[in-house]
Amino acid sequence: MTAKLTLVSASAGYGKTTALGEWARQSGVLVAWVSLDKEDDEWVPFWSYVIASIQKRIPGFARTVNPLLEKGPSASSESQEPAISALLNELRQLSADLVVVLDDFHLIELPAIQKSLRYLLERLPPHVHLYIASRTDLDIPTASLLAKGEMRRITVQDLRFRPQEGLTFFWDTKGLSLSEQQAAELCERTEGWISGLQLAALALKSSSDIARSIWQFDGQQHHIANYLLEEVFSHLSDEMRAFLLRTSILSRMNHALCEAVTGQSNSQEYLQQLEQWNLFISPLDDRRDWYRYHQLLSDFLQRLFAQSAPEDWRLAHTRAAEWLESHGFEEDAARHYLEGRQYDGAVRVIENNLQAFLQKKFATLSRWILQLPEPFISKRPMVEMFYLLLLIGIRQWDKAYAKAEQAKRRYENLKGQMDETEWKQMMGNICFVCASASYFEKDLDRVSAYFELADRYTPEGGFLQAIGDNRYSGYEEFEDHLSFINDYRAAAAFLLKWTTRWAHQKGHPFAGRLYASYSMLLYEWNRMEEAERCIRHVLLPDEAQFNTRSLMQIYIGASRIQQTLGRPAEAAELLVRLEERIESPDYALFRRKIEAEKACLAVRQGALDAAAEWLERCGMASTDEVSMNGVSAYITLANVLAACGRTEEASALAERLQQLFRQEDRLRDRIRILILQSLIMQRTGRTKEALDLLTTALRLAEPQGFVRSFVDEGQAMAELLKSIEASPVPEADYAGQILRAFADADPLFRAAAR
Repeated sequence: MTAKLTLVSASAGYGKTTALGEWARQSGVLVAWVSLDKEDDEWVPFWSYVIASIQKRIPGFARTVNPLLEKGPSASSESQEPAISALLNELRQLSADLVVVLDDFHLIELPAIQKSLRYLLERLPPHVHLYIASRTDLDIPTASLLAKGEMRRITVQDLRFRPQEGLTFFWDTKGLSLSEQQAAELCERTEGWISGLQLAALALKSSSDIARSIWQFDGQQHHIANYLLEEVFSHLSDEMRAFLLRTSILSRMNHALCEAVTGQSNSQEYLQQLEQWNLFISPLDDRRDWYRYHQLLSDFLQRLFAQSAPEDWRLAHTRAAEWLESHGFEEDAARHYLEGRQYDGAVRVIENNLQAFLQKKFATLSRWILQLPEPFISKRPMVEMFYLLLLIGIRQWDKAYAKAEQAKRRYENLKGQMDETEWKQMMGNICFVCASASYFEKDLDRVSAYFELADRYTPEGGFLQAIGDNRYSGYEEFEDHLSFINDYRAAAAFLLKWTTRWAHQKGHPFAGRLYASYSMLLYEWNRMEEAERCIRHVLLPDEAQFNTRSLMQIYIGASRIQQTLGRPAEAAELLVRLEERIESPDYALFRRKIEAEKACLAVRQGALDAAAEWLERCGMASTDEVSMNGVSAYITLANVLAACGRTEEASALAERLQQLFRQEDRLRDRIRILILQSLIMQRTGRTKEALDLLTTALRLAEPQGFVRSFVDEGQAMAELLKSIEASPVPEADYAGQILRAFADADPLFRAAAR
């Protein structure tokens, strides 16, 4: 109310009219409202409606103006506007504040109206305020008004719904009980566009699977597409529609890139016009060199373009890729080559930038390579090697092994035709892929044979062995070698062989993790002094040579060993040091894993308040869907829930984990969950079921020699084992052996063991 002009400027559906209407209702100020349409784009009707709206609020207002209105606007741009001057005189005589709202002003294009409005604004008395709602910026100059503080701008940034506002909208207005995360995701996808949120609410009300509907929400949905078609696209010129369609494929654009894609030399004019119209376009820099479209508009246009002109669609992507590659935007170029099915270009850009993409765009690179047809992959050696690793990553182990063997035979035939150093590197990498695939097929003899070959070709380790080792894979078998192997005796022989082989090659990409795995195997067998000695071999001041995933295994293993040896402060300190040493684009994911390990440590140290606090902030729930992706965190969740007395939640989660581990043939983790389930049953007074579950765990564990998985559970486990030892079951002797380990480990347990 301190300005002459308030401009509410935003694209269709951002709530301009709603916001102004609600403000007018609540403000207590006299408001004259004019709702405009295309038929009002004539000088006399326009000003007649403005005056009529004021007369509706102030009877008898401006009777001297109407005769002057009939004469129309001044023919000369220099002369006064008689009707507007008379209107100003009437306005000056008002004793109270008056607001005049011009809604949908973007429909008014007549220059004579713009000229008259400018004249009015320059002379508007201080108690009269003009509010304009428009999809476009005004054609009249406003710089002087802004400079004098006489103009306020309310833009898309002000009207855009923030996540908390979106949550309130869904809960209070639409009666949809979305979570904060779901509301935030919809606000992000719609970029706070309230019409988009309205349309989302409409779709969600009829959805039987809200989570899936949110995941699928984009500019291609029926309601949104219709809205954009009716309210935006259909009102544009043919030339502008063609420009929008061709440039919709671009995630960001400047005039040169638009010209390359469209072939139109006036692309800068189109971009400026779109910005002036507020047509779902945003500048990305202060100089307005680069722009982007609203994601929902982009989704809608891309679908329309791909369906209506598929060949033009591919050509536009190819032109964009060529321009982007020539100007150093390799990542964007690769994406457009793939979209345009120009696979030679895509694989060339990927191989030329493989190291950079691996460091910064690992997940994106993986997705790209899996889109490439195999004949194009085999033309680029390092891309082919990464592709083989990806097959392992997506658990296609048979295919990975077969493809790697084919590549091995192909390169064996190329010996003498390639540079020897390059040839050895390729052979070492291929053998590493064969070894990895063999490991996941649980064939440790074959793994060892391929390690021998790889060591012969690349004794310091190949390029592939270090790929992704500072990234978080999420799959436990890639983070913990022992999670996948069901034969601990064979695993011990394998690990001992290769830790001995690489004892003086700590720089080898695999050395650190194999030492960590062997130390944890010794830990499980309760050979604590050997376990500590093994882990200390790689836990030295020069440990910086290890990659992130190796550091995770080394430090977490060392922390568990220190806790078991009765050094809780050292155990906690190791996890703090680990947190400080992580250097990875996936730092947040690694830190989440470390926080889970801290919660486990808190339970073992009896600090249940700290464990309960982790439960509140970990972002996981017992009802979450569980998969092998990040499963160790859910094992921790089940254990901490049980320790904190939330046994129903712990039991339900443990049962689902047990089913998963049976399905995935994970013996070690099956045993650990059986142990947890037996303890939960004991705590809830179901002793027989507890003993039955523990008996099953002992039967599975005895051939592998598991000890610490039982002993680490403390007094409650000792009591259950004592009951089994006294019963006539085959597992009684093994229960006694573990009880003796209790007594050796801690005098506090000797009474329970007797």
